[in-house]
Amino acid sequence: MKVSLQGGGRENQKERTRAALVDAAAGLLRQQVTPTVEEVALAARISRATAYRYFPTQESLLLEIATITPIFEPVEEEIRNITDREAPERLGILLDVMNRTIFANEAQVRTALRVYMDQWIDARRQGDSAPPLVRVGRRMLYLDRVLAGLQTQLSAKHWRRLRAALALTMGPESLVVMKDVCRFSEDEAVEVLRWAALALLHAGLKGAGKRTRAGRPVPPRRRSVK
Repeated sequence: MKVSLQGGGRENQKERTRAALVDAAAGLLRQQVTPTVEEVALAARISRATAYRYFPTQESLLLEIATITPIFEPVEEEIRNITDREAPERLGILLDVMNRTIFANEAQVRTALRVYMDQWIDARRQGDSAPPLVRVGRRMLYLDRVLAGLQTQLSAKHWRRLRAALALTMGPESLVVMKDVCRFSEDEAVEVLRWAALALLHAGLKGAGKRTRAGRPVPPRRRSVK
């Protein structure tokens, strides 16, 4: 259940910390122990305060290790095998496999979103500053990997803006908008999200004054994730 990482920087350091907590929790589960956040922090040799920043409740921890991490293993496997493709094609493949994975596991993903929302609301009710719903989102790490090489072509402002815009085209929030607001079928939703991502990539690079092949259509991959 390990999270594959590439590159460095502060975001990857955060993900390494999170991955260490997830791996420690998975190890305890294999020993037939239902871990608390404190037990996982001790096993991972990470401070309890830090562990609670990543997993404020035992429910959020167990949801992650028992449900969410396994769900996204097909995405991890897929993007490990597309390093020889050009960035637009890599992005299209990521959109296809990630969003189809989310649709195929809709109940679990919606449950996770509810837990994150409940944590946010509880923090506000207690007078605390509302925590970010997802400390280190997978989608940002995945985007960094499939768009590797483009960051050096853009200013920091344009790169940050492009990543943020593309993040809107994948994830549980996109599922809610496509199904509950737009009333699209799974195939329609995946196609629209893919189209939107490639259009944003093309516009982002064009706006930064760079020539790109992102505008070329990439045939959609009809791949179902079981």
